[in-house]
Amino acid sequence: MTLTIEGLTGGYGNLTVLKDINFTVPAGKIVGLIGLNGAGKSTTIKHIIGLLTPQSGTISLDGKTLHDDPTGFRADLAYVPETPVLYPELTLREHLEMTIMAYDLDATVAWQDADNMLKMFRLDNKLDWFPAKFSKGMQQKVMIVAAFMTHAQLFIIDEPFTGLDPLAVHDLLDLVTAKKEQGASILMSTHILATAQQYADEFVLIKAGKVRATGDLPSLKQQFDLQDGSLDDIYMKMTEEQ
Repeated sequence: MTLTIEGLTGGYGNLTVLKDINFTVPAGKIVGLIGLNGAGKSTTIKHIIGLLTPQSGTISLDGKTLHDDPTGFRADLAYVPETPVLYPELTLREHLEMTIMAYDLDATVAWQDADNMLKMFRLDNKLDWFPAKFSKGMQQKVMIVAAFMTHAQLFIIDEPFTGLDPLAVHDLLDLVTAKKEQGASILMSTHILATAQQYADEFVLIKAGKVRATGDLPSLKQQFDLQDGSLDDIYMKMTEEQ
């Protein structure tokens, strides 16, 4: 399922942050969303998931939009935010039960998938814990399990490595790669450029609310005239531009 963003202009109220954003996240691809703090990455993500309404432009999943088919659009989308959002009065088990209901999943199959991830992230003995007992990294793992137990075809992952230990980062990247191999689209915003270079198939570089460049690494090297450069080198050159 391909995410297509065309002519997206938007922001917060009268404050325009994004200016004519255009890019795609093809099915079966990991696309890295790269840019400085304040460049517009999180604002772009908030428009995609429906927390913000575009001033103009369209956001579609294989032609399906949030405006025309909100239920269908949301069913195909899973989101891992930079800051975990958990309900303090619900246990881990109840968070996952809520996800099953929200996505209308088969409970038996969903729990099998969840159990595998809970064991992977060493949360399988904490199902009756409340969020207050979890560290930031553990809360992030709960968000990851809830997202990846769905049948979503588009995964939006915003700075997913914050607070995760190295083993958990490795496990998350395994989950992302598995979803990609199943044909899902993944948009991943991250400042960990070495990891992005290793795992992402394509990149969207955002600067000051505009798309500065898109493409795979060889294409970016050509666009920035850095034939022997890394993604880090390209990023630094972009930030130095006037």
